[in-house]
Amino acid sequence: MYLSSRAALVRNLGVALLNGSITLIILLIAPLGLAAVIINTILVTVASFVNATAGDAIVNFLQPSQIKTLLAEIISQESQITKERKN
Repeated sequence: MYLSSRAALVRNLGVALLNGSITLIILLIAPLGLAAVIINTILVTVASFVNATAGDAIVNFLQPSQIKTLLAEIISQESQITKERKN
């Protein structure tokens, strides 16, 4: 599955904001100071974004290159065309 860098950025921001919102709600219920709630929420949001981006980088590293796949398909099609022409 190919995902453009812009789409991945939007998805990662969405994940981070959702996790940050959930954390904010949970921490507002707990008896903590406002500064602790804000700092924890920001840290969870940033950590979620970094983890999602790192996950995307790992998935992209493990996937075969799109260029190699396309080249293999082109070579295969060309060889089929030359076989058909010889027959």
